[in-house]
Amino acid sequence: MTYEAMAADVLAWLDAKGIARAELIGHSMGGKVAMMLACRHPNRVERLIVVDMAPKGYHWPEHHQEFAAMNELDLQTLTSRADAEARFEARVPSLSMRKFLSTNLERSADGTWSWVIDLPAISAALPELERDPLGPGETYAGPALFIAGGKSGYVKPEDHARIRQVFPAARIKVLPESGHNPHFDAREAFLQLLQ
Repeated sequence: MTYEAMAADVLAWLDAKGIARAELIGHSMGGKVAMMLACRHPNRVERLIVVDMAPKGYHWPEHHQEFAAMNELDLQTLTSRADAEARFEARVPSLSMRKFLSTNLERSADGTWSWVIDLPAISAALPELERDPLGPGETYAGPALFIAGGKSGYVKPEDHARIRQVFPAARIKVLPESGHNPHFDAREAFLQLLQ
């Protein structure tokens, strides 16, 4: 699992749908994919929106804890997403993150739970996913909006210069009451920014 492969998947999907140019929005890891695609295929991107992610490498012990919590979850005894959120609490202190993680669970017709994501593949790729996907000199000059959570550590004020270096037309908006998931934490304000 690499950013190059995920960006290629997005391009293949656009091609299959006959979409020549698109407005791309990406949150977190998806933000890194969207940034890479915009920089390497600017003719395919009408507008770029990146949610709580900067063009840099990250090392977040919290992610390792979140993936550990997901991998440790006993799906055989799980009763609901709320049950999963409660079980995540020991390793994942953020309620919005626990809710976000539980959205990756689905219940089948027979009542059993499974992950909708390839959890083993993502867990194994975590070091790759933490890296900066952009190479030296890569830029995207088109319209870009970076939405940062004010209570999140993903986009810090010192990252703004790097964002503007790579995305010179970028607007940076901080939602002060939001954490890493502004689409959950500050939904109305988030939606207003997208217009």
